[in-house]
Amino acid sequence: MSATERVEVTASDGRRLDVEVSGPPGGGTVLFHLGTPGAGIVYPALVELGAERGVRHVAYSRPGYGRSSRRAGRTVADCVADVEAITDELGVERFHTVGWSGGGPHALACAALLAERTIACATIASVAPFRAAGLDFLEGMGEENHVEFGAAVAGEEALEAYLRGEREGILAAGAEEVHASLGELLSPVDSDAATGEFAEYLAALFHGALETDIWGWFDDDIAFVADWGFALEEIAVPVAVWQGSEDRFVPFAHGQWLAQRIPAAEARLLDGEGHLSILLGAYGRLLDELLAHS
Repeated sequence: MSATERVEVTASDGRRLDVEVSGPPGGGTVLFHLGTPGAGIVYPALVELGAERGVRHVAYSRPGYGRSSRRAGRTVADCVADVEAITDELGVERFHTVGWSGGGPHALACAALLAERTIACATIASVAPFRAAGLDFLEGMGEENHVEFGAAVAGEEALEAYLRGEREGILAAGAEEVHASLGELLSPVDSDAATGEFAEYLAALFHGALETDIWGWFDDDIAFVADWGFALEEIAVPVAVWQGSEDRFVPFAHGQWLAQRIPAAEARLLDGEGHLSILLGAYGRLLDELLAHS
């Protein structure tokens, strides 16, 4: 198994950032942005796929998640300053980046605004901008996401009340309960994926994100329904957009939309895959294609 180390990094404004470094030292780096809600914890099986290819994974808890200090009012683009602080601390000059689900926009921010250090980018089931022209953002999402984004649009008071009610149940849930709590978000292929060790990982991911409070989740949601702070047309580094047709967390249309709008994006739109299954089933191939850009 690859060694995992937790590192505390100080952001440019003095905030604390909780960082996980996993895999072999001395090789390349894959900066992995986790979803919403999510702590900076990469599934060990994915880390091993990276180790087999001689690269390590670096992940961090976005502000307000886990032990990372909150940055109220942050935009998606604001992650770039934190990524710079982390990579500077670790001595990483250039890196590949991956963003899964709610991490997707943050990976794209690095591709757009930190192109001198971002070699290539891949998104996995990434959400598109909330007010994207020609996209019905909520169409095809499970009911749980309709409620959550509805609260975000309704305003900060409504969103805080909703997330506080959800947090209590999530923190009390183990692997089996987490599977049940995902409800209509789980397509059949994702229901099959959310079992065993991966279900245990999801529980740990959610628990780690919300251990101190709801603010990382809250600020993510507010950032997603606002302007991201950069234009997709600014992206000049290679990007691959991975999306499954059976995704009820982030519907297939989001991947199609992103693949059409990001300059020279490579579309990896997979029939029969879901939000979870695509991560587990396609990550080795994704890494091979990503690392081919060097």
